[in-house]
Parts: sequence; C-alpha cells; structure tokens
Amino acid sequence: MGERGYDYVIVGGGSAGCVLANRLTENSAARVLLLEAGGKDSHPLIHMPVGFAKMTDGPHTWGLTTAPQKNANNREIPYAQARVIGGGSSINAEVFTRGNPVDYDRWASEEGCEGWSFKDIQKYFVRSEGNSILAGDWHGTEGPLGVSNIPDPQPMTRAFVRSCQEAGIPYNPDFNGPRQEGSGVYQTTTRNAKRCSAAVGYLKPVMNRPNLTVETGCQAHRILFEGTRAVGVEYDRKGTLQQVRADQEVLVTSGAIGTPKLMMLSGIGPAAHLTEHGIDVLHDLPGVGENLNDHFGIDIVAELNGHDSLDKYGKPHWMIWAGAQYYLFKSGPVTSNVVEGGAFWYGDKTAEVPDLQFHFLAGAGAEAGVPSVPKGSSGITLNSYTLRPKARGSVRLRSNKVGDLPIVDPNFLGHPDDLKTSVEGIRISREVFSQPSLQKYIRKIHFPDDSVKTQSDYEAYARQFGRTSYHPTCTCKMGVDEMAVVDPQMRVHGIEGLRICDSSAMPSLIGSNTNAPTIMMAEKASDMIRGNH
Repeated sequence: MGERGYDYVIVGGGSAGCVLANRLTENSAARVLLLEAGGKDSHPLIHMPVGFAKMTDGPHTWGLTTAPQKNANNREIPYAQARVIGGGSSINAEVFTRGNPVDYDRWASEEGCEGWSFKDIQKYFVRSEGNSILAGDWHGTEGPLGVSNIPDPQPMTRAFVRSCQEAGIPYNPDFNGPRQEGSGVYQTTTRNAKRCSAAVGYLKPVMNRPNLTVETGCQAHRILFEGTRAVGVEYDRKGTLQQVRADQEVLVTSGAIGTPKLMMLSGIGPAAHLTEHGIDVLHDLPGVGENLNDHFGIDIVAELNGHDSLDKYGKPHWMIWAGAQYYLFKSGPVTSNVVEGGAFWYGDKTAEVPDLQFHFLAGAGAEAGVPSVPKGSSGITLNSYTLRPKARGSVRLRSNKVGDLPIVDPNFLGHPDDLKTSVEGIRISREVFSQPSLQKYIRKIHFPDDSVKTQSDYEAYARQFGRTSYHPTCTCKMGVDEMAVVDPQMRVHGIEGLRICDSSAMPSLIGSNTNAPTIMMAEKASDMIRGNH
C-alpha cells in the first residue's frame, strides 16, 4: 500500500464528488482526497452559460458513442460524458429542475429505498440551493449551488412560451414548486451571469482547507480490498501507478458510466461477465452495470424567416459584439444557456403527473449530432422526451483494460410505451411550432418535414432522430432486491467501507434533468457518512 493515508477517498470529481469533498471536510479532523480523471475547469467556455453548445463533444468529454441501438435504426449515438472537474455540471445546459415529488415517493414506497421519499429529501434540495429569486418551503437561498433566472431570455424563447400557452399549456414560473406542469423559462445553475457548476459552488470555496486534497488527471484503475473491505484506490497519475489508503471509506462518484466500470474492474459485478474478461471475482453482484435508464430526446427543427435566434452570432461581427457585451456589461447572448425555455406536459391525458418534458433551444444544430437548418439561415429547436422510460439498458466492459471505453447500451425505445409517449412529444412539439406567436417567425419546419403524417411516420422519425439527453442513471441502483447494488445508506451490498453516492445509485430515473437530484443525493450521502441522518 502507498504511504499516504486519508479517511475518505472520493473517486470522481463530478457533481456528487464535489459535494462530498465540501461537506466531509467541514469536520477539520477528516482527511479527504478527491480524485478526478479529467483536468481543471480552466477553459473559459465552461464558465460562460452559452458555452454549453461547444461542450457536448471534444476534450472535456470521454468521446463515447453507444452500442448500435436496435430500436433506433442501429445507430451508434454520441454519448457525452464529462471528463473535467465538476463533471456534468461543468458542461451541461445548466437547466435547474429536480423532478416530481412522486419520483422520490416511488423510490421509497415501491423500490425499497426507505428514507428517500420527497418529504425526507426535500431539505437536501433546499440546503444545496442558492436561489437569487425564489424562496420559501420549496427553495433555498443560501446553498452553494447558485440558481438564477436567465437575465434576458431570447425573443424566440419568449415566443415559445407564448406559443405553449396558445397550445393550451399554461404558464408556470417555477417548475420546482408545488406544481410541475406548464411552460416557462427555465431557471439555470448560474450566478452573476456565470455557470455555477458543483466545482464552482462546492469545491472552489473550500480548496484552501488543509484537510482536503484535490488531484486532477488521475485515472482510477481499481479499488483495493483486504478481504471484502475496501481499503484504498489504485490510480494512474501522469503515467505513474499510485496507491492510496482510505481508513474510513472509499466513496465512488464516477457517474452512471464510470462507476459500474470501476466496480467491475475491481472485481465486483456479474460474475460471468467478469470471468469472461479475465477479472478475478471478488463479489458476485449481478446488478452492477444493469438498469441503465436515460431520456431519449427527439428534436424538431425549424428555419426562421429572419435572424432572430442565437444562430446569427455565428457571424464574426455579431460574435465580437456579443463578447464585448458580456465582458463589459455581463449581458447579452453569452448569458444564455441556449436551452432557455421548457415545459412539462402530458402525452397521456389521463396521467397523474406530466410524462413529457420539453427543452426549447434558441438556435439550431447547437449540439453534436443534432439536425440543423440550411447554412446561412437561423433556426430554432424543440426537444422532447418521455420522462419515465420503461426500457432498461446496460454498461459492460469492453475488456479488462482501464483505457478501453465501456460498451454503453441505453436500449433506447426498448419498450413499446416509450415509443408511444415519444411520438406524442413530437406531435405536441409540432403543435407548439404551429401557434401564432412562433408561426410568424418560421419559414419552414425542416425536421420533421411535411411527409411525416401517419403514426408509423412519426415512429420512424423518432427512431431516426432521437438521441441521449445526457441523463444516464441507475447502473448501480439503490434498493433491497436482487438487482440492487447499494442499500438505502448507499453502502455496496456485501462489501464494507465502500459507498456509491452518485446518479448511478438512483433506483429509477426521475422525471426531469438529473444534475440537481445528483447533488441532493450527495448531500444526503454526506449526512449518512457523518452519521447525521
């Protein structure tokens, strides 16, 4: 074993890891090491809200694509996973939503996760949140995670919100209040016109604590064990293999793809799969890497008759103007997260809570692998997804080599109900685009074009144009059944000294974006680790 000892070693400096590093070092006696495979968040685009559009591929991601999706025309879909301190919260679209209370009540009452009902976890949402506008029982104002309104929503976003109302989707000023349904402008994880990632909100303010060590550029190879107790981590730093000891616990927060990969490389997972790759089985845990659950977003794209969207800032003179506006006045298009508007609504009119979420982008082709409009023109995009997909996929090892990316198969549209709800999302998107407030700006809807008319046309469109919404979860799910990997205290079943404290531990996907819920889970985990629950 290496000479350096810590009480806690946190593997993964994403949203959850940053929260744990902050909370656990509040006790000055606790020595904490945070390991992150990616680099520092020094790239200026990370901190500009609009930078999201340039972050969905490139050096701050792992470069993953899915296995061929058998229900989506065998496409291999780009699968952005962050590789930078702050994780997803450093490259995401900054949309602040936390799911519906029914999601957490389902975890507690149906999925064996006692202590995770909404009334149990609401305080952790409130504790994490530093909202600059909203307050009261549903919102925190003093938390590390900065949340604010978009300073000046784009004209197209405002037209989108009006069009939703014209289509019968009422206005909702707060998707995280007592009522989720409706349309409006998203609040974002920004503070003073800059991104507030978990690294900015939780990690940066405590970097000078003497009991916290943060190391970037560290690729974890495996968790180290004495018998069935986790006692440390082996990792590569700048080409040198190092070992570090954890006297209390190893805390894995490597995300829904990285966490099961590390577990399997460490000998914990489905025995047959590990043996097939020549890995010694320490503990046969069949749920590791199973139950992958993600949102399958389907875009519709329209060309505008003028240049009223963010696309015009692709032209050099407009770009210079936008940059000047931001640096001088902290205003203008650079303060936009691109994905400004949204809605929660019903594909199934009899559903108790919304089963669809919409994201409106004041631009076209903003993300890797998304259709766009003819060159030189401006466009807008409306994305929708089924909130609680029934399909489950998997994360499996490609080999026993750390450097090989895992095989990620979300199994998109792998359940007929998911396809049915997805089609309703496309229909409603089209309907919103056909309302007066947006119609006056639209020259032509390019995707889907006029040839898409019948149910089977819509289904074919969904299969061809759907993509990940960057919400992979549940691959080391919490619970008490035979596929559960961690118990409701997030401790790995059958192993001592090891917890999984990130989105991979969700028992099922929640009905919204996943960053705020991941932060909530880490907040609760920190209390459980410290014995404060």
